[in-house]
Amino acid sequence: MKKHVVNFSVWILGMLLVAASAQARSLPDFTVLVEKNSAAVVNISTTQKIKSHSKLPKGLQIPDLPEDSPFNDFFRHFFDEEGKGRLPEQDTKSLGSGFIVSDDGYVITNNHVVSDADEILVRLSDRREFQAKVIGTDERTDVAVLKIEAENLPVVTVGKSSDLKVGEWVLAIGSPFGFDASVTAGIVSAKGRSLPRENYVPFIQTDVAINPGNSGGPLFNLDGEVVGVNSQIYSRTGGFMGLSFAIPIEVAISVADQLRTKGRVSRGWLGVLIQDVNSDLAESFNMDRPRGALVSRVLPDSPAASAGFEVGDIILRFNGEDVERSKDLPPLVGRTPVDEKVNVRVLRKGKIKNLRVLIGELPKEDELQAAATGKSKPAKESRLAISVADLTDKQRESRDISDGGVLVTEITSGPAAKAGIRRGDVITMLNNEAVKGAEHFGELVQALPVNKSIPVLVNRARSGPQFLALKIKDDE
Repeated sequence: MKKHVVNFSVWILGMLLVAASAQARSLPDFTVLVEKNSAAVVNISTTQKIKSHSKLPKGLQIPDLPEDSPFNDFFRHFFDEEGKGRLPEQDTKSLGSGFIVSDDGYVITNNHVVSDADEILVRLSDRREFQAKVIGTDERTDVAVLKIEAENLPVVTVGKSSDLKVGEWVLAIGSPFGFDASVTAGIVSAKGRSLPRENYVPFIQTDVAINPGNSGGPLFNLDGEVVGVNSQIYSRTGGFMGLSFAIPIEVAISVADQLRTKGRVSRGWLGVLIQDVNSDLAESFNMDRPRGALVSRVLPDSPAASAGFEVGDIILRFNGEDVERSKDLPPLVGRTPVDEKVNVRVLRKGKIKNLRVLIGELPKEDELQAAATGKSKPAKESRLAISVADLTDKQRESRDISDGGVLVTEITSGPAAKAGIRRGDVITMLNNEAVKGAEHFGELVQALPVNKSIPVLVNRARSGPQFLALKIKDDE
């Protein structure tokens, strides 16, 4: 009996050893990947010079103290005779990572790593250091391209983030907290994540340990190919909490190529405001399930408006790719070349319609915001030292103005200020002509005579309409 117990125990022990061996074999070995790629990963340190803006509070001046007063040295050290600060420039330093994409010295990193830097130092794994030049940056995708003067450099192999699968192993190399060539590993937690204010980047979410200093470093798959650029973490403490986000390498390379060739990045623009379709909305639109991007507004003078898009359209397919959620659409549109015609499938009043749209170029952030909110971009008129903008419907209603007029959004010392025009006034008439809008106002201003008083009618929030006399002098 004892013999059988011993044999059974040996068998159990053997099975456990086999299971442990099998589990060990199933875990990836990153050593070859790291040895092959770590030389192409760089440490980036930046220096920004902050000038002293210290000065005495308004209305105060350096007191007239006796020559032997101990406070004289204090005031002379920190302030000059006019009360302005004497403190020297302060240097602030930051750290990040990057990776070499060409053997002649082009490096990809994050925009926030090098933003506002006065000096950028790139250090290689062999301890060589180079002053880097910024070739271009793109705030929307948080991508920057640097150039160092060197040749025959080690480079990374670029892969495809589109081939990644959730649950797949990935690895990061970077310089967290300045510890060069640190390696961390994890899995892909999700794909196509949309973060606040980052609609044009379908982020890769991972649980790879990313900390300050990892930003701009590469994310590798098990084949040793770069599939992303580590960019952000979600944290309530400032440190790693298991939620890391990387820019897909296709997005980063596309941006980098444009920065290198054109010096700027252009993105496709459709010109619609969209929202998700939930189960209740899907039922209200007689859909079998929630999907697509629901158009809540078509911006005026946009490609969508020209193509016949309507509020209430549900975009189901864009340029041959399905749109399952509203977050899927902006990246698809953004990477579409400007002036390219694409097919868009929409659901309109229960029927499928196919539209063809000529993609435009995404406007600047302030112009886009103005279009989305119905406000025009303020137009500056240097002759009057004033900025104006078209009125929104709400502003018209509050001032009882049916049409025309411009809102004064900014005013500095000049003819308009001397005439008594204030910020918040609505100018409805200039030189006896009704103001139709901001563009028309600019034309009227350019035609104004000098050294002659001309009437201007303003509508003021509390006091209502009143005429003011405006004069542009020939020395202004």
